[in-house]
Amino acid sequence: MSQDVSNLAASMKQAVPYVKTTGIDFEEASASRVVATLPDDETLHNHIGGPHAAMMFGLGESASGAVVMAAFAAHLGKATPLAVRAEIAYKKIAMGPLSAEAVLGRSADEVLAELESGTRPEFPVTITITDAAGVTTGEMTVVWTLKPAR
Repeated sequence: MSQDVSNLAASMKQAVPYVKTTGIDFEEASASRVVATLPDDETLHNHIGGPHAAMMFGLGESASGAVVMAAFAAHLGKATPLAVRAEIAYKKIAMGPLSAEAVLGRSADEVLAELESGTRPEFPVTITITDAAGVTTGEMTVVWTLKPAR
């Protein structure tokens, strides 16, 4: 299922002001995969002139949130997506603009079936952060849940 990237980007920027503030954008989107980008902005740099670790984390978490929104947007009346926990590994020094590819770790149908059965599902989103040369600078996993609406 492809999604209009401009619609997803606008929705994320409206729902999550951090996304707009940092300049995160969305290049590709589907219900199972999203690619988000972070521009090279010196106001977001660390002490060595590259994106601050917090910016790398924020890019990855935002990409994971976007794929969750793409996968479950039609079901937001039934449940609220929430991040449960996250882990990041900084692999190489990051410099310049970055991309984050977020991939849904379980099928949306499986997660929704668990929600419908009365269980609060948890599911991972794996994220690979790369620089402009395609070098992996970070790897993340964000575990999400769908909190049933009351």
